[in-house]
Amino acid sequence: MTDPPSLPDAPADDRLLDVVVIGAGQAGLSAAHHLLRSGLRAWDDVVVLDANDGPGGAWRHRWDSLTLGAAHGVHDLPGLPLGTPDPAEPASGVVARYYGAYEDAFALPVIRPVAVASVASADGGFAVTARDGRVWRTRAVVNATGTWDSPYVPHYPGIENFGGRQLHTHDYTAATDFAGRRVLVVGGGTSAAQFVLDLDRTGVETVWTTRGAPRWTDRSFDAEWGRAVEASVSARTVRGLSPHSVVAATGLPLTGMYPPAIASGLLVSRGPLLRFTPTGAVLAGPGPDGHGFPSQGAADRLIDDDVRARVRALPGHAVDDDGWEVPVDTVLWATGFRASLGHLSSLHLREPGGGIVMAADGVTMTRQPGLFLVGYGASASTLGATRAGRKAARAAARYVAEEDAVSA
Repeated sequence: MTDPPSLPDAPADDRLLDVVVIGAGQAGLSAAHHLLRSGLRAWDDVVVLDANDGPGGAWRHRWDSLTLGAAHGVHDLPGLPLGTPDPAEPASGVVARYYGAYEDAFALPVIRPVAVASVASADGGFAVTARDGRVWRTRAVVNATGTWDSPYVPHYPGIENFGGRQLHTHDYTAATDFAGRRVLVVGGGTSAAQFVLDLDRTGVETVWTTRGAPRWTDRSFDAEWGRAVEASVSARTVRGLSPHSVVAATGLPLTGMYPPAIASGLLVSRGPLLRFTPTGAVLAGPGPDGHGFPSQGAADRLIDDDVRARVRALPGHAVDDDGWEVPVDTVLWATGFRASLGHLSSLHLREPGGGIVMAADGVTMTRQPGLFLVGYGASASTLGATRAGRKAARAAARYVAEEDAVSA
């Protein structure tokens, strides 16, 4: 093994690497681990480029009130169990410490911070170019950039005239930042539900809006469920269709802290968001008279007349017979993320449907030999990412070996 670069900003050299892994989150670390186990050498054959200043991937950016116990799935990396940290500790700190220990334990060749600007075809392989101009030449790439850097905010009529504050999950730091405000939480996923509870604990009034009935489910989030979710997502990606949102694939668990919050009237969707006004939002329902109370899906059994009365007590007034205008000060877009793949744009991987055609293994790019994609589609969860990292590493190592055999 050769020594790593002596300085974080040491330039890449002209060597042709076997594999460059982009991203040091769950999928990237899993891939790097398995690449080294396959016999490839750290620093000589494999490097990992990470845009962050330290370990932890996207987890290092999560808000402090998201504790490990409330986090939706932190899974073991191969060869080093997470153990049993304090569930009350912020997940950001737990995961950053765990990932850092993992990098050290297996001497993973991580270079940071390196923000990758582009990946382009070059001399039968790839040129990976950082924003600061450094270039790594490699025969194969495992792309594990995830989604955190690509927050998604949908457009609604009137949003350009709304005079209050707007922010996305990506920029959320603490509930105390919203003292004295009424916050519209937009989105039907786990983050949206957790924001409603987090804000309420600090006395912040919330209004929750979802495009349809919340996707509550009584199903246990076990291994069988995980396989079913991955199969559902993979059925789209092998056809080149863009993946559905996470909640569309997983649902919301109707367990733990959620049922009491629903029964109290706190965690109840007020229906679809229709448009914005300068001082508020127009929702499909319900209004102060109770008209238009939306379905809560599988949680309808927890909704009684007392809950309905509490929900419709929110100030507001009818607008054009199609909704209720509710005054709000802030909009919190918990509307998810898209895959962070802008640096791959020169490879023209997108299909007309907006997705990328993936092979049956879920990681191999059918249109670009030597490029393997993890943290996309079925591997976007931490459980799926660990397995996908292993698959991508094995596929990349096999690809390199086959290239060697051809050139021998």
